[in-house]
Amino acid sequence: MEYQKFIPEGWVETKEEFNIDGLKTALENKDVIQGYVTSCDNNYNLHVDLGNNIKGVIPRNEVDAINSDEYGFCKPNLCVNKVNSFVQFKVKEIYDNNNVILSRKEVGTDALNWVKTSLEPHTVINGIVKNIRKYGVFVEIGGGMVGLLHIEDISVSRMKTPEERFQVGQKIQVMIKSIDKETGRIILSYKELLGDWDENIKSFKEKMIVPGIIKEADKYKNGIFIELKPNLVGLAEYKEGFSYGEKVNVFIKKIVKDKKKIKLVIV
Repeated sequence: MEYQKFIPEGWVETKEEFNIDGLKTALENKDVIQGYVTSCDNNYNLHVDLGNNIKGVIPRNEVDAINSDEYGFCKPNLCVNKVNSFVQFKVKEIYDNNNVILSRKEVGTDALNWVKTSLEPHTVINGIVKNIRKYGVFVEIGGGMVGLLHIEDISVSRMKTPEERFQVGQKIQVMIKSIDKETGRIILSYKELLGDWDENIKSFKEKMIVPGIIKEADKYKNGIFIELKPNLVGLAEYKEGFSYGEKVNVFIKKIVKDKKKIKLVIV
């Protein structure tokens, strides 16, 4: 299995310069290439700058392999959202030596097949954050394929919104948590890449004073949970006046390795 057959759209943000001979070669070899979308016309066709004064067109029915209606047309908003961004495509047709028809849909179809047949759980791949919701992050992993990173799979440390960790357009690595081979639905995880408790605790020792972030202050549990690292949380005795997200300094009172616990004192 290949590590990552498709790189995410926009992972390499460079405008390639093509000539007609190069595009003919890409057509013959069915190569996946990249270009910059300059506009979306009234019929929701995308216009792509291929360099050397060569313009390509991605017809609306060639924009997307997954988010299309029963007639194969991509939703208007998805077409518009591609303007001023890099997209991947194959050359579908060249005529009159300067009119080039492109297909992003063919790349998406190949990527979906890759997901269903070759991509396996626990594989670590590159991705780009495309959308953020309260419940999780949508990450594009290549060929227009998007996986969902649930908020509970971002880190061990509690958070109210994924925006505390990520922003749209951010390039990250993710682990494939699960794949529905029938539908191509992908669930991702991030916290496994942040190291486990034993790995994270190595940089801390008892009697150190270190910065932390309040993640939960619960007087009924008689404790304040404090993030030292995204995958490392300690507990201090409850005190009034502290709130979620507040930055504090803490004294490491005790590290209990066999129970994977850290006792802290807010200073």
